Amino acid sequence: MYTEVHGPADAEAVLLSSGLGGSAGYWSVQIPALVAAGYKVIAYDQRGTGRSAQALPDGYRIEHMADDVYAVLEATQTERCHFVGHALGGLVGLQLALDAPTRVRSLTLINAWSQPNPHSARCFEARLGLLDALGPRAYVEAQPIFLYPASWCVAHAEQVQAEVEHAWAHFPGAATMKARIGALRAFDVAQRLATITTPTLVSTARDDVLVPWTCSQYLAQHLPHATLHTVDHGAHAHNLTAADDFNAALLSFLTVQPTAEATP
Repeated sequence: MYTEVHGPADAEAVLLSSGLGGSAGYWSVQIPALVAAGYKVIAYDQRGTGRSAQALPDGYRIEHMADDVYAVLEATQTERCHFVGHALGGLVGLQLALDAPTRVRSLTLINAWSQPNPHSARCFEARLGLLDALGPRAYVEAQPIFLYPASWCVAHAEQVQAEVEHAWAHFPGAATMKARIGALRAFDVAQRLATITTPTLVSTARDDVLVPWTCSQYLAQHLPHATLHTVDHGAHAHNLTAADDFNAALLSFLTVQPTAEATP
């Protein structure tokens, strides 16, 4: 899989895992801030997306995505990482913390969830309906509606349109997109949250139209060592639209985690 490594090779590692789009490029606002803070930063294109053109296995699940992260850690000679995941990427982080807890120093979950909910299911049904009835172009044209606040889209209209054009040019195919949506919709670890003892930052936007912020609240309430960070305005991609607030919260959280030398 396509992988980027930024910053000093011998520093504490932060691994960034994107949402449904799967691209390392999603983290363009976080990577410079993390490198400036002294971290080794790993970002990757998820299997079947962007520059990672591998076919997806039958019965594709979040567990497969967690296995891919394990492979990225091995390929980059990273024993443990601070894992930061957006939406689907957050589900991958939860799965990795369940499957290989010794590889995860901390978790940051951005607008993630632990089990299906009817509102998000309705949103994904609508997106799949666009894909089936009108094709990939309509699907990617609608994507900013679910990612960003309307006011931010107006203020950044050229950027939003450029992202749409990029998504259209690199659309992974309907079958791959449906398999990825199917994997996230089937994810349910609500009954296992109490077993995840990894220190966790749960970050959410109250105006997210795709994933109710109460899903993050639930995570924070049921993960044993979780801290909840909320913003009122920023929507599903608030790590981009409210980047200063999010980056400050992330760096503050990472700073108080034990270093590799201090961790038994």
